[in-house]
Amino acid sequence: MAYPSVVSPIEIFSADEVGRRRHWSDEDKVRIVEESLLGYRQGSATARRYGISRSLLTIWRREYRSGTLGAPDSGGGFVPLVMESAPPASTERSLREAEDVRIDITLTNGRRMTIPASLAPSHLAALLAVLDPR
Repeated sequence: MAYPSVVSPIEIFSADEVGRRRHWSDEDKVRIVEESLLGYRQGSATARRYGISRSLLTIWRREYRSGTLGAPDSGGGFVPLVMESAPPASTERSLREAEDVRIDITLTNGRRMTIPASLAPSHLAALLAVLDPR
């Protein structure tokens, strides 16, 4: 009696392909994440389409939402701070009134900051360079 044999295809990897990691550019990551967010339950399908794990796509999505995907590593750098002497007493009251006025700023990465209206533009520029380094 003849028994049918089942032969499954075998894929042989060469030694130079084993353990190789792909490096995705930030533009590719953003494009893949945006594609995965287009429709309902597109995450797994998009991950399969590009041959990446679902967990890696989840990490990229989290970075995309927080605004850190594609942002250069700032390494928690320091911003120089310059302290000026106290203003004369006669203008102190008008400065207090000006400091009561606040400005709300929403950055492109979704972060929000509230600053006094009297903040010097150079100080604001230094803050923005740290909070939204685009």
